Amino acid sequence: MAAQPIPMASTTASEPTVDWDALAARARGVRRTKAVVLYAFLIAVSLPIILPYFWLVTIAFSARTGVAETAVLWRSMAVVVPAVVAFWLTAALAQSRRQLWIGIAAVAAIAAFAFALLVGPDLHVGNFIFLWEPDFASVVRSRIGEVKGAVQFPNVWHAFGNSILIAGAQTAIVVTVASLAAYYLSRFQFPGRSSMLRSLLVLHAFPVLTLIVPMFLMLYWIGLLDTLFGVILVLVAFELPFAIFIMKGFFDAVPWDIEMSALTDGASRRQAFVSVVLPQVRNGILAIAVFTFIRGWEEYIFVFTFLIRNSNWTMSLYMYWVRDDVMGVDYGVVSAVGVFYLVPSLILYMAAQRYLMQMSIGGVKG
Repeated sequence: MAAQPIPMASTTASEPTVDWDALAARARGVRRTKAVVLYAFLIAVSLPIILPYFWLVTIAFSARTGVAETAVLWRSMAVVVPAVVAFWLTAALAQSRRQLWIGIAAVAAIAAFAFALLVGPDLHVGNFIFLWEPDFASVVRSRIGEVKGAVQFPNVWHAFGNSILIAGAQTAIVVTVASLAAYYLSRFQFPGRSSMLRSLLVLHAFPVLTLIVPMFLMLYWIGLLDTLFGVILVLVAFELPFAIFIMKGFFDAVPWDIEMSALTDGASRRQAFVSVVLPQVRNGILAIAVFTFIRGWEEYIFVFTFLIRNSNWTMSLYMYWVRDDVMGVDYGVVSAVGVFYLVPSLILYMAAQRYLMQMSIGGVKG
């Protein structure tokens, strides 16, 4: 009897079909939804930080005409806030770099046109009168109708120079001394080294304002009260412990083998420190320099206590006295001084931003 052939089952009808185009479209939709949610979160977080600065700039360039001043603020907000939202949505939804740049250019053009149309006619630079008029206090009082006693304001450029001198000298001293001290603590062993490191943290933990009276008396007895040099010494003393502690972390991250190779090749200890070790901790030095300069630039309590004559005023004291109601509180002038006060810090931060973003304690760039 001949064997019967076994029929083969058909498989074509049961094979699942995959719609790859639908899966790709769904993946793109999920990514866009996540991007929109992320940018919405960033906008919600950044607006409370950005808006006060935006208001400051708007008031500084607005005429002090009562209701119109508030109207300028709201019209500016009506232009800038939608522009920021449109910018982030464009960044989230653009499918290529070309679409991104076209979208940003369109948003910028529309925002610029709307800003020039709605806000431009009400902007002026009269609030920055303190930059070219030494006796601007009397001019402002006559403008707002105040007849209170005269205030002898120093030239704003003199206060600006004092602030640059204090912040710059403090930064130079702190960076130099902190680098040398941190290198010594990192590379050399000596009795009491661990105790010294712990004391650096303890010194930084105490509120410095508790020492303001002893510091005032010390500066008085050594003849440095009401001098810029005395303020610089005080600020350096308070800033050094933490700077040394931070810089020691950077020097610890530099392998000893690199320095030893330079010494083996005939370099002296100073040459190895300057040419081999310091470039490895460049980002740490820049970070210490930037933050020290900004802290010196915005210092108020110590300069207010230790500097008496208005010829020694810094920008922080200038800002305080301009906002004093003896001049009738001209918010336009106060905001203009605030904008002028912000410019150096903003320029410094933007110039060092690339290095600050690369800063990482414990990492060594080869």
